[in-house]
Amino acid sequence: QVSLVESGGGLVQAGGSLRLSCTGSGRTLSTYIMAWFRQAPGKEREFVATINRSGSTQSYADSVQGRFTISRDNAKNTVYLQMNNLQSDDTASYYCAARPPRFAIGDTAGQYDYWGQGTQVTVSS
Repeated sequence: QVSLVESGGGLVQAGGSLRLSCTGSGRTLSTYIMAWFRQAPGKEREFVATINRSGSTQSYADSVQGRFTISRDNAKNTVYLQMNNLQSDDTASYYCAARPPRFAIGDTAGQYDYWGQGTQVTVSS
């Protein structure tokens, strides 16, 4: 079982950037397919980005394509989400999630077994 801890959230002006980090403990993150999801108040949790074990394949939600980049450093047991040109609609709690490797990358929250506690991102306009 793996434990996940997110960091890097905060308050940023529209057009600004943030980099979120997700660090694993208990088991190496290289074992897992990783993803970022987000949830705004009153809304369902939505997919943001996912990455395969080696980092060679990524997939993004249409709403963040071209602005966000997911990456991983397996040596540091960490997954990142670089967020550029942030907009007010990006305001949400951001969660990292892990999925066992026997599956392909996925964009549905129910496909992921392990979750972090979340980090808040607030974009002011």
